[in-house]
Amino acid sequence: MYSSLTGISMERDHMKDLRRYLVLKYVQYLVLSSANAVSTCLGLLGSLYATVTLRSAKVSSKPTAVLISSLAQADILVSISVVTEVVAWTFGVGLSSPAFTSALLQNLLTANTHISCLLLSCVAFEAYLITFFPTESRHVRTVKNARMTSRIIWILVTAECALFQTDDLLKMSSTSAPSLNPCILWFHFSGTAAALLRSLSYFLGILLRIVNVYIYYKIFFSVSNRSTLKAK
Repeated sequence: MYSSLTGISMERDHMKDLRRYLVLKYVQYLVLSSANAVSTCLGLLGSLYATVTLRSAKVSSKPTAVLISSLAQADILVSISVVTEVVAWTFGVGLSSPAFTSALLQNLLTANTHISCLLLSCVAFEAYLITFFPTESRHVRTVKNARMTSRIIWILVTAECALFQTDDLLKMSSTSAPSLNPCILWFHFSGTAAALLRSLSYFLGILLRIVNVYIYYKIFFSVSNRSTLKAK
């Protein structure tokens, strides 16, 4: 009996740690207007700890755990960018194509931000369903659906990143390309699509911030009201 109680206590501690990790990520991506060195380092360390925690047998496989795992994996993109810049700065390694590499690293950071914001919004939506529709939403809140949602988000953001990188590459090569180049139509299409997608991502980011604040506002007051009623 003591061992079972100890296991329950450890699982609760793990879940508390994961909740703290989510708070850190919400602050990093949905509160701060731009990334900084401190938030980036804390985010990477938090993702590393979350990954180790989620591999523990003490943490059950739930939809939220699947989303958090995918959220932690998104920081691999940040790690690639940080390691590349640190190596280039420390050892003075010259990049073969500085402009291309710089654009790629920036697009990886953009992809990380978009993936993280979408996954955090999914976690918030699941919390909303658990709070207000626990029984009705049980068939929706499954591990299978969480994994499928994570895959869809990764696929969409990867396509977005590829479009941004293609647009940056065409911009870099446009100065040397002749005006009658057959690829000029693709250049204009890619530039227009990338500009529209950047605008859409900007407004979607604002919308997600508003939605997340509203969801947790509703959850906070719902839990507060229940606690008040129980106290009476």
